[in-house]
Order: sequence, then C-alpha cells, then structure tokens
Amino acid sequence: MRFETSSETTRLASHLRDLRDRHGLTLARLADRSGVSRASLSRIENAEVSPTAETLGRLATVYALPMSHLLGPLEQGFQPVMRRADQAVWQDPTHGFERRSVSPPNGTLSIELIEGTLEAGQRIAYDAPAIPGQEHHVYVLSGEMAITVEGTPHRLRSGDCLRYVLFGETVFETSHAPCKYVIALS
Repeated sequence: MRFETSSETTRLASHLRDLRDRHGLTLARLADRSGVSRASLSRIENAEVSPTAETLGRLATVYALPMSHLLGPLEQGFQPVMRRADQAVWQDPTHGFERRSVSPPNGTLSIELIEGTLEAGQRIAYDAPAIPGQEHHVYVLSGEMAITVEGTPHRLRSGDCLRYVLFGETVFETSHAPCKYVIALS
C-alpha cells in the first residue's frame, strides 16, 4: 500500500488534525512546540500537501509517539504475516525518501522494523527523538550513508549495522549513491 493518493493524504490529514485536537492544541500552539509554521500545519491538515519526514519527526516528538503511530491509521491492523504488497509505504518526495513499515507496531508487540530508501545527495535531520531512550538498530542493505547521532558521525556501508539509544538529534545523509536500509526500533 502506498500513501500517495488523495484519499490517503486526506486520511492522514484528518488523523493529524484529530491528534492535535485530542491533545488540546491550537495550530499556533502546535507550531510553537514543533517549530513547523502554522501555515504549513494548516496546509497539511487540509490535505493540500503531504508532510516531509522532518515534519513528521517534529510532530512525533511533540506527541511523544513513534512516527508509525502518526501514520498508523493508514496501516492495517495486526497481522502475523505482513506480505510486501500489504506493507504500508509513505514517501517524502522532497527528500527522495521512502519509508516502508515492514512490521508495524501493535499494542502487544514492541519491536518495529522499517525499511528506508534515501536517494543520493539527500539529508534528513531530526531535532529530537519522538521517544527519548528508544533503542535503534540501523542495518544497511545497499549503498552507504552517514548517520550522525547526537553529534557523533558514523559512516555505514552495505552490511554495516549501527546500534544506539537515542536521546538527541540524528542526521541521515547520502552522498553519491542511494542507500537502502532497515531500522529496528524497540
């Protein structure tokens, strides 16, 4: 399933608006807390644009939810087997980024696998983790990328794995080639 049709954009917009309402936040207050402009938030909630990965990261931080929970209503309920054709895919064309929920989280399960593809010459920076102290394992399937975790850079190539517990900023950067990787979150 790909999140690119207008109905999926509309469902995501509605979910983000409902989430803001449940937290008792105005657009202005959410803008202050997330660092995303009120105008951009309004356009996202009105399904005029799709949020970028960085914007979703900022909203996830405000709500203290994993990004998958922001995208959750677009994903199917618990299934023991997740066929590739049924895995939810979200795209950020601004950054040449694709996020596939290989095994989306469920209330009874704590580990989540995400497959990411980041095009060449891209940079995505997350100011803060959605859930401080969450464990991450990044395994590079192909290509290479630099990941800076709380100011410490790490160069990863195909077959390399980086493990960390996240409390601060992370930056994902590719140079001359795209990178395909898997992140396990726990």
